[in-house]
Amino acid sequence: MKNSSGNEIPPQLEGKQVDITEMIKVAGHEEAKIIFMEARRRLFDISNWSYISKGISAEFVLTDKFGEPKKGNPFVGDHFRIDIPGPGSVSGEGYDWVRVELVEDKRAPDSVSEWALIKVRPAKDPANHDGVAHFFHDHATSTFIVKREGNLITAGVHGRNEKPNKENNHLTDKIRNTVIGLFAVAGVATIQWRKLVNGLLNIK
Repeated sequence: MKNSSGNEIPPQLEGKQVDITEMIKVAGHEEAKIIFMEARRRLFDISNWSYISKGISAEFVLTDKFGEPKKGNPFVGDHFRIDIPGPGSVSGEGYDWVRVELVEDKRAPDSVSEWALIKVRPAKDPANHDGVAHFFHDHATSTFIVKREGNLITAGVHGRNEKPNKENNHLTDKIRNTVIGLFAVAGVATIQWRKLVNGLLNIK
């Protein structure tokens, strides 16, 4: 991504790397700006991701640093509470959790490029603190990006260092995380992220 801070997508060092993108190119600059702003709005509306993704099986809820659901845009220190099909995490009281560690909102409608992004990392349940409550190890990150380069608008999900979280205090979580993590690494999560990027760009 041009002109960004340079640290939005971590280097790939271990486990699985995932890059899923979709794009739209339009003829007019004004139309491109409108599409980008709508994609940006959808990106920051985390609790509505399940709706715009049309069939995504996980449910996302934006919470504050204490784990309480909140409205509005995400900020560093907020969390996503994720409800995926199947057995929930014991450490997360039935949910998987990620912490927001980077938010960028670089609107520049008169410029050649503008973007918005959210980077998250597996985290403890903020109300429980009993080990990382996610099927991936906390070395993993997911970066969600929408950007406009001229009249080209792109949405992407970029996963780095994805591997199952086997370092947990609960044996049931270790088994669960191994099974779900391996399915995710094998590509099952790719289907959901593909639906999300299409939803961000309102691609039917």
